[in-house]
Order: sequence, then structure tokens, then C-alpha cells
Amino acid sequence: MRTPLPGGRWQAQLRLGFVRGGDGTKLGERIHCGPLRVQKPLYPEGAQVCHAIIVHPPGGIVGGDALAIDIGAANGAHALLTTPGAGKWYRANGCPSRQDMRIDVAENAALEWLPQETLFYREAEVEMTHDVSLAANARYLGSELLCFGRTASGEVFTEGSIRQTSTIRRDGELVWHEEGRIDGAGAAMHSRFGLDGNTVCASLVACGLTLDAGQLRQLREELDRTGGTTGVTQLPKIVVVRHLGRSSEAARAVLLAAWRRLRPALLGREATVPRLWTT
Repeated sequence: MRTPLPGGRWQAQLRLGFVRGGDGTKLGERIHCGPLRVQKPLYPEGAQVCHAIIVHPPGGIVGGDALAIDIGAANGAHALLTTPGAGKWYRANGCPSRQDMRIDVAENAALEWLPQETLFYREAEVEMTHDVSLAANARYLGSELLCFGRTASGEVFTEGSIRQTSTIRRDGELVWHEEGRIDGAGAAMHSRFGLDGNTVCASLVACGLTLDAGQLRQLREELDRTGGTTGVTQLPKIVVVRHLGRSSEAARAVLLAAWRRLRPALLGREATVPRLWTT
């Protein structure tokens, strides 16, 4: 592990490359610099799908930290990546922090990015980018769960700023672009066109999938029973699930239910829940 920069700040990079080998998927490339690691590859559903857990040993991101994650899935590979616990972004102390993620999925490959929740402390200043590049018939399933403030401790996100940009390109063509900024003291925290007073938002995007009217109805009916405000949108070969609420547990239930429905339709495999999600 490298020595941190002055003020306790970390610069960390991680590159992972998954390849098809023999009868399954293997972690063929693993390069890290600074405090980002991946534990050994896991195969809870057999050799076809490689599960990997990305670990940030310091346990939280402080002002000035910068994380860069680059993940590739080569032709025919299938990888699922998650995190061991909540990502914690602490107060900025005058220095913004950032995370840049890049995902490349080749022909006939599939990648699932399913991190556990992200918790923004009051006064956090964060910039996040998430860029996905898909080959013509690649498949991608990604989710996020964002929590603003430590509500269980009575902390309200009244100060700080979170800026996000997400893009998905298929065969070089932009098929999804989203960017936004949430200021703790701004109108978006309470606007009907923003968080509407909620403290938790979650989303799941499945690329390469078209549901019929019956499948959409069943998914919406199931997610409506989980509580909060949830919606499902079918775009051209993209399904988007959104959730707003005040409970991270309810948001996790929404994402898990959606994943269990969408994964078999998109990837032809039943959802095998990573063991650490239940510990």
C-alpha cells in the first residue's frame, strides 16, 4: 500500500480484466496502485460466472481522495462485481473527492456491477463519473443505491454537493446519458423534480433487454409492494428501475427484486445472491 498524500489523501487505481478460458470466466488481469484491491475470484454459481469483490481498505473516502476503476470483460466472459459493505464519503474539509469508473464489455460478454449502498456524510463534496462501453451484442446490468446523510444517527444532508455523470455507449453510439447535481442546501433536495424530501435514491439499468407488456406489468406490481416510490421504464433495449424513499433497506429490497426478475431475462441465469450481502 502506498503512502497517502499530504493531509491523509489517497490516489488509488484498479484495473481488472475478465477473460473466457476453457469452460468458464477467469480474472486474467489484475493491476492496482494505492488502496484498491480485489479479493480472490469466487465461483458460487459455477465456472461460467466469475464473482469479484472490490475492497477499499481505508474504509471510507475523505476530501481529496481520488479512485479510478477500470473493468473489462473480453469476448464471451461473464463477471459480477460488488463491494463488501457501504461506501462512505466523508466531509470534504475543503477538498472534493472523486471516483471515475470505466467499464468495457466485448462481444458476447456480460458484466454486472452491483455495489452495496453509497453513504454521503454531511459536507461531502463528491464528483463521480460512470462510463460504460458495450459491443453490439454485449450485456450490462448495473445498480446504485445512494443515501444522503446518516439518518439513523440524526444527520441530515443539509450541506455538501454530489455531482454525477453516467454514460452508456453501444458500438460507439450514445444510448444513455445522465448527469445531475444534488446540493445539500439546494432546492433539488426537496423539489418534486428532485428528491422530494427523500434521503435515499436507487436505480438499476439493464442493457440489452426488451420486456413485453406482461413482463413490465408483473415487475411494476412486484416492486410497488416494496414501499417508497418506484418506477420502471422500457427504453430501446434498456430497462430502467428507479426508487425514491427514506429507507436503505427498502431500496435494497427494490433492487434485489428487480435484479431477480431482470437477470434471467437478460442473462439467462437465475439470481445467485452473493453471500456477503446477507452477512
